[in-house]
Amino acid sequence: MVSSTAPVIPTKAYMVGGGIASLSSAVYLIRHVKMNPKDITIFENLSVTGGSMDAAGDTKKGYLMRGGRMFDREAYTCLYDLLSEIPSTLNPGSNCKDDIYEFSAKYPTDSHARLIDEGCIIADASQLGVSLLDNTRFGELLIAPEDTIQGKGINDWFTPAFFTSHFWYCMRSTFAFQPWHSLIEFKRYCLRFMHEVPKLFNLGGVWRTPFNQYDSIIAPTTKWLKEQGINFEFGVNVTALDFAVEKDARSVYRIHLTRNRVPETIEVSKTDRVFVTLGSLTAASTIGSMDKPAPAIIQSEAEQDPTWALWKDIAKRQPDFGRPEVFSKDVNASKFLSFSVTCFDDSFFKRYVEWSTNEPGTGALVTFKHSKWGMSIVVPHQPHFAGQPENVKVFWGYGLFPDEIGNFVKKPMTECTGAEIMMEVIQMLAFESDMKEILENSTCIPSMLPYTMSQFVKRSNGDRPLVVPKDSVNFAFLGQFVEVPLDVVFTVEYSVRCAQTAVFKLCNVDREVTPIYKGWRDPAVLVSAAKAMLS
Repeated sequence: MVSSTAPVIPTKAYMVGGGIASLSSAVYLIRHVKMNPKDITIFENLSVTGGSMDAAGDTKKGYLMRGGRMFDREAYTCLYDLLSEIPSTLNPGSNCKDDIYEFSAKYPTDSHARLIDEGCIIADASQLGVSLLDNTRFGELLIAPEDTIQGKGINDWFTPAFFTSHFWYCMRSTFAFQPWHSLIEFKRYCLRFMHEVPKLFNLGGVWRTPFNQYDSIIAPTTKWLKEQGINFEFGVNVTALDFAVEKDARSVYRIHLTRNRVPETIEVSKTDRVFVTLGSLTAASTIGSMDKPAPAIIQSEAEQDPTWALWKDIAKRQPDFGRPEVFSKDVNASKFLSFSVTCFDDSFFKRYVEWSTNEPGTGALVTFKHSKWGMSIVVPHQPHFAGQPENVKVFWGYGLFPDEIGNFVKKPMTECTGAEIMMEVIQMLAFESDMKEILENSTCIPSMLPYTMSQFVKRSNGDRPLVVPKDSVNFAFLGQFVEVPLDVVFTVEYSVRCAQTAVFKLCNVDREVTPIYKGWRDPAVLVSAAKAMLS
């Protein structure tokens, strides 16, 4: 239980990283700790906030979104708590939570083309196709203690047939799982989203933001924080933290950083608070163009990214500050290639709507089961960017196996230009008769992200530090590489939950962290999921 005493108001608060976890921490410090915003500073190495939740572009260069997030009504309790306190930039007098609720009610998801077989044939995704043996193993996994499955992969638990089932194709493409990924994380996902299992075939439970997540979440939150008067310092690279270790007390006493390549230090007192985002899903990423592939990733260069370098330095200081090398050591196993397409006429979108019978924004993911690249595309509601012209449309996609040779373009996806990736998409959809027109009126931008799937690698206890380590006086760790019991990574929810946990605990806030939705304890949810799995 939290204390009933007044919150401890920090003298100063420093956020390392400008992503959603830091932004959320700043909001909670202002709203629930009543901290003076002028005493809060966010250090960001880039020139914008948002971290991995980025999206930008224009009609000249094309729009770029390196990924997208799906939400639902039940599981995103912390996110909705945060957004209920951020004023809407679309509807005066409303908030960003209301924006999502209203938009998702107006444009419900009901995919008519969720899984695609060879020959562009729409498969019956409602038949999940899990064998009796794998269903038995699935049930055993749900009750297995995490300590008993440490270091195991999903393919250590299920038979090879499991990875050809529609259930696996839906889970793989929705959440970006690979067979060798962490069995612990897969178990958590199956529990956290058990209520969505009956709707995997059409993603009927998926909610969306009105625009991309930068415009709908990051921009309004940043705007509100700037209006409050917090300090954003861009182009600042935090390189190290100094820790004081005493009996039953550990604290940060100095921050090392560089500004314009000039080293600086900031002295930190025990009455200050330091919130550090560890690692990054988009660190060391590269971007190509219509006529150039995204530059190749070199392991040694990727590991020099400042976000990972900082965590490695921190981890040397104390044994319970995590093992970053577990997640960063092999970019070939964790890389992810996405692509963003800007269409300057209706040629692609017209064919897509005719084929799928889904209007943009109602179909969520389209996954090509036979794609050697493991390719899926997402055609969102238009406009997807604030200020996007009515005659311009955008969509995006990704490949889970970017080193494989394409079905039609006989090259690895990593070596393909945007035009070649677009050619593969067009032929996957059997739109060849319109290929020339579509290519002439589209811009496809490939993005190579070496660390996006690193959060899913096999892990053991201690690989990820706690949000607030034992005996911490004034510091907390945030992001997708910290340990939050029961919750799942690769979600905005995870980052916001870190922020709540850190602020409420370090500042003695008289409020519990927003509870995790535990649908797996609801008999009705269990029965519905079991019926779907046995279909």
